[in-house]
Amino acid sequence: MRTLALSLLMVIGTAFASYGQKYGYIDSDFILENMPEYVEAKEKLDKFAKRWQKEIQDRYVVIKKKKDEFDRVEAVLPDEEREARKLEIETLENETLELQQLRFGVNGDLFAKRKELIQPIQDKVFEALEKVASKGKYAFVFDKANQSNLIFADPKYDLSKRVLRELGVSIK
Repeated sequence: MRTLALSLLMVIGTAFASYGQKYGYIDSDFILENMPEYVEAKEKLDKFAKRWQKEIQDRYVVIKKKKDEFDRVEAVLPDEEREARKLEIETLENETLELQQLRFGVNGDLFAKRKELIQPIQDKVFEALEKVASKGKYAFVFDKANQSNLIFADPKYDLSKRVLRELGVSIK
C-alpha cells in the first residue's frame, strides 16, 4: 500500500513539475540546408569523397585487368612468374584495401575532413539553438531530423526559423 502511494505521488509530482515547461523542436536538416556556408562545405566534402572514390575505383580496374591477364596466361607461366604475379595482385589488393580504409574508415580522411568542414557549422547552429531556447525559456528542444523518434510535431513549436534568424541566415 505504501509503495502504491509513493508511486502515485511520484507520478503526480512529475506531472506538476512538467506542467510549466516549454517544449520545442528543430529540423537540423532544414537549418543546415538553408545555410550557404554548410552547402559550400558539403560540396567541398563531396568533391573530396568523389576524388578518393575514383582513386580507389581506378585501382580496382587495374587489379581486375591484372587478374584477367593472369587468368588468361596462368597455365603457360613458369612457377616463379606465376607466384610473382599472384603476389603482385595480392599486394595491389591489400594496398587498395588499406587506401580505402585510410580514406573512408572510421577515423579516415573523410571523417577528418567532415570534422574540419562541417563540425564548426554544427557548433554555430548549436550555439544559436542554445540562445533561442534560453530566450524562449524552453526546457526541451528535440531534433526531428536524423532518424528521430519524434512521431508528430505541431509546426507552431518548430524553432528552426528562429535558429536561422539567430544565425543571421535569411530563409529561402
